[in-house]
Parts: sequence; structure tokens; C-alpha cells
Amino acid sequence: MKSEPSVFSIDDLQTKPNQTYCWDGVRNYQARNMMRDEMKIGDLAFFYHSNCAEPGIVGIMEVVKESYADFSAFDSDHQYFDPKSNPENPRWFMVDLKFVRKLPRTITLKELKLLPELADLALVRRGNRLSIMPVSASQWEFILSFCSYKACHKAVIF
Repeated sequence: MKSEPSVFSIDDLQTKPNQTYCWDGVRNYQARNMMRDEMKIGDLAFFYHSNCAEPGIVGIMEVVKESYADFSAFDSDHQYFDPKSNPENPRWFMVDLKFVRKLPRTITLKELKLLPELADLALVRRGNRLSIMPVSASQWEFILSFCSYKACHKAVIF
């Protein structure tokens, strides 16, 4: 799950009450459908910082509340307002996420693109820049093992 750190960072999530916050403002149907239909309590997600000096995976979050209507769509003063969405027929949904942990370091997009084991990861494929993307169990385990292995050896693969 991607967010610009200048808008909402992993540090912001960590400082929220109970280290939990809603993932609002998703305005892409494919990403919305993943949140609405697939994300379940207990699911884990990588927190990815995008549109910054060093985009990459910075931590882990857990889904603690399944999808519900994104109330920001109903507020005409909110930046994510959508006049076609209403509480009786919501168009947009969100989930609540809880901070689990930061990674020892950012796993950069540049690094992820260089790893043949992640060639099928949606994030590294051209044209796949949704704010929410699936990660298979094997990709998840590989990324975490890579992070542990490279924690003190960041520049080894360059």
C-alpha cells in the first residue's frame, strides 16, 4: 500500500492513537476493489513510500478493520470528496490499518526491480502503479528475507 510520506508516512501511522488509522482517499476502482473485496482482518501489508527521494518499502501494517464506506467522499470540503458517492450508495471504501513495524531500512524500488525473484511483482512491472497492489506469499517471504539479509549490506547488489 503506497502513500507519499509528505501526505501520510509510516511515522504518521505509528503516532496515531493505538497506532491505527483508516486508509482513505483511494480513488481507483481496481485498488478500491482489492480493499473492499479481498482485504481481511489479520492480513499484512507493506507500507510503501512513493513520490519521494527514495521510494520503497519502509514497514509493515496489519488490517484491523475490513472495508467500510470512505466517509471522506461525502464531505464537500474534503480533498477526496466525490459528489456521486453517498452513504446509501458508497462508491469508495477504506480499511483500518495498524502499525506493525518499520523495516531495518528502506527496500528501494530500484533494488526490487533488480531482483529476478520479484519479476512478477506488480510494483516492478511497467504501468502498474496502483496505490494498492497484491503481493504473493512467496514474494512477501522473499522481500522480508532480502531485507534481513541486506540490513547491513545495502550497496551489495549495485
